[in-house]
Parts: sequence; structure tokens; C-alpha cells
Amino acid sequence: MIESPRFPPLLTGEVVPGQTDPFNKAVSRAIAGVDSGTVFYSGAPDTLRAALVLAPETPLEEAIQAVYVAQIGLAESLGALAPPEVPVHFQWPDRIKVNGALCGSVRFAVDVSDPSACPSWLVIGIEVPFTHSGGEPGENPNQTCLHEEGCIDITPMALLESWSKHTLLWLTYFMDSGFERVHNEWRPRCDTLGKMIDQPKSGTFVGLDEKGRMLLRQGVMTETVSLIEFAERV
Repeated sequence: MIESPRFPPLLTGEVVPGQTDPFNKAVSRAIAGVDSGTVFYSGAPDTLRAALVLAPETPLEEAIQAVYVAQIGLAESLGALAPPEVPVHFQWPDRIKVNGALCGSVRFAVDVSDPSACPSWLVIGIEVPFTHSGGEPGENPNQTCLHEEGCIDITPMALLESWSKHTLLWLTYFMDSGFERVHNEWRPRCDTLGKMIDQPKSGTFVGLDEKGRMLLRQGVMTETVSLIEFAERV
């Protein structure tokens, strides 16, 4: 029997069957007009897969920054549930790192591509492995899972509950106070900030601008790269 998570006010949950991808389900239901605040999730015991449907009331270039909110929510959830010595960081734009190794990701889809257009919906999904899906533990030092990092007492449903609460809290901050608080919380958790990177382009990742775009310095030039470029198209 699938453990039923408790969601905070304003959010509701809907479990998806078997092999159904919660993200794909959320997108199809968003297109059909499902209520904002619906969380679709899998009951799998070895991986947390969930997706939140939002109905933004702002242009896409503002609304897309809810992706940062979802990442902060996940980092705070793991911070609350995991042993205190387990650090959680981000790799722009969509990777979650635990103890320096990749341990999950976010996905996001939206129904518009024009930064100035207001989306009808935005879907943000998360995936966090609790156990290794294949191979031996430690075989790839750049990838890990929660159990390998000592988080053996956490269940996917407990993490889902916590993620939904922390994400809702930060969405409230985001809507009430704008980007600055979100950016200030996100930056210290990004372990590639201030470093040379190869993806999505080569250069030095020097920060985020006021619209949440990556500032990438290449020699004397600095260009911006938007999260919008990484949104999945439907």
C-alpha cells in the first residue's frame, strides 16, 4: 500500500499509477486545465518523482524563476531530513548535488516561449534517487543516491511532504517579495558559481541578473543565458 503524503493548504496531491511519469501526467493535466497547486507523484519506494502544476500570473521571464524556488525547497527539505553533515548544492540549470555528486534533477515545461508572454501553466518536476538503479555503489563517483549518503531513514513520501511545504513557503516569499530573496538563498547553494564551466556554454559563471538569467563571462564579454532555453516544449 502506498504511503499517502500530507500536503500543505493550497496544494493537493494525486498519485500516478505504476510506470506513469508524474511530470508527463502533470503536463497533460495542465493542458487540460487542472487546478494550480496540484502535485502529481509516484509511489515508487526507490525514487522520488513528483511534479507541481502552477498557473503564473506574471510574464514567463518572471514566472520561470519558480524553478529556483523548487530547488531551494528541495535543498531545505533535505537539510531538514538528512544528517547535518550532508551538503546539498545546485548545478545550473537543473541538477541537484548531494555531497558533491549528482543526486537528482529538476525538469520544467511551459506553454509559451516568449519571455514577455504570460503562461497558462508551468510544470516543475523533481527526481531524486534513493537507491542505485544499476551498477555498484560508488562505481561512478560523480553520481550518488540518498541511501549512499547516509539518508537511510528518509522515505520518498516524507521528502515529498517536506518539499511541498518548503516550496510553498518559498513561492509565497517569491510572490510577496520578488526575486531578490530567492536569488540570495539560491546563490550560496550553487557550487559552480564563480567558476569556469563548459555547460551550457564555456565561460565563467559570474552570477544571476535581476531576471534570474545566468551571467556568463567569456573574455571581456558577458552574455546572459535564460532558464527559458531549457524548458521542455509541449
